[in-house]
Amino acid sequence: MTTESGTASGVRPKGPGTPGTPTTVVGPRGVPVLGNLPQFGKDPLAFFERLRARGDMVRWRFGPKPSLFLADPEHIGELMRETEGTFDQPELGIAFRTVMGNGVVVARGRDWRRKRSLVQPSVRPKQVRSYAATMAECAVELADRWSDGERIDIKREMAVLTQRIAVRTIFGADTGADAEAIGRAMDVAQREIGAEFSGLGALLPDWVPTRGRARIKRASAVIDAEVARVVAQHRQGEGERPDLLSRLLTAQDETGARLSDAEIRDETVTLYIGGHETTSSTLVWAWYLLAREPRVREALTEELERVLGDREPGFEDYARLTYAQWVVKETLRLYPTIWLLTGVAREGASIGGLPLVAGTRVWSSQWATHRDSRWFPEPEEFRPERWDPDGGDEIPEYAWFPFGGGPRVCLGARFAMVEAVLVLAVLARRFDLDVDPGEIRPVASLTLQPDREVLATVRAR
Repeated sequence: MTTESGTASGVRPKGPGTPGTPTTVVGPRGVPVLGNLPQFGKDPLAFFERLRARGDMVRWRFGPKPSLFLADPEHIGELMRETEGTFDQPELGIAFRTVMGNGVVVARGRDWRRKRSLVQPSVRPKQVRSYAATMAECAVELADRWSDGERIDIKREMAVLTQRIAVRTIFGADTGADAEAIGRAMDVAQREIGAEFSGLGALLPDWVPTRGRARIKRASAVIDAEVARVVAQHRQGEGERPDLLSRLLTAQDETGARLSDAEIRDETVTLYIGGHETTSSTLVWAWYLLAREPRVREALTEELERVLGDREPGFEDYARLTYAQWVVKETLRLYPTIWLLTGVAREGASIGGLPLVAGTRVWSSQWATHRDSRWFPEPEEFRPERWDPDGGDEIPEYAWFPFGGGPRVCLGARFAMVEAVLVLAVLARRFDLDVDPGEIRPVASLTLQPDREVLATVRAR
């Protein structure tokens, strides 16, 4: 394998002719029409790791479409910062659009800027502070139900917990929203989005019917009906509510216009996924890693005892729980909930000074970059201390990007971090979870999920 200039693949060159301009490396050989899609679909995480091993800029084909994989944080940062500038959001498939609609994650251009301005105030630090009590209360309710020696499925327990938090913070505690119905529908949606994205469905026109698309339509109908019901209740209610949905309903843009019912639905689903799916997955992986590394578990326990004593945490404790924050950040490094980000080059786009053909799809993978030994020594090790600003690793910007970056950075990043830290503090202060032996493998669907149940025995501290 050689670069376009004939350089050996083991070298990461800066480019021919122009100092500082990188060249691209030829990726693995594909097949006619499908390109590298079969290899990608079989195991997307391993595929991106193989690309990273080839070089910092690797050319491959997603079906018939030319693609470029980025491994260097400097180039990844350029892609993130230039999204909405010289890069567009890609089309993410009918399954994804059926669930997400045209929410702030999907919208482009002026529509995206308007929606972001309307949604952002709902998740600012001041608002997250008001949701912190609900996060801790829900975690305490779960802790009160656990008993010493009880057998649990951590995946299910964290899903139910974060569903409850999402429903209370988004819809309000008194709406009667059916968390279980929404949760089941979201589970189906997540599986089908992942299956379509990494399989032949990614190349099929939207009008082609498949069993997976039928399942996701049914799941989306459940979500739509439940959101519509709760929105109607809010519209009929009196007074101001402190939940996210109420803030969305009253938000106005610079012209005084408010979000339509369809837009409310799309943003509600986006917030639900951000507040439930991502945090649930992060907590599952955190418990899995803590059970495998007793030293880290003891360091976390020491901090919880020192900071909290015998009381439950509140928002004011978040800043003091520094080691707990490092545990969450290290979990997100090893098992990033969002495992890839992409953009489509516009006319005149470039990366690192390298011109790109318009329409080239540019890929970056949190999974691959977060496990690169150039940025993270001993990358497979669960070592929260690497995040210590006074003695940890020197980590380049965009070597760690679980929430994306640039203008389209995840609006709910602080919400997710506060939720994960407070929930972990509540539960880990009272219990250890002895996870059953055996490796749990990640599955790359809409978010990074465990491949099976995560069974454990509850041990009271």
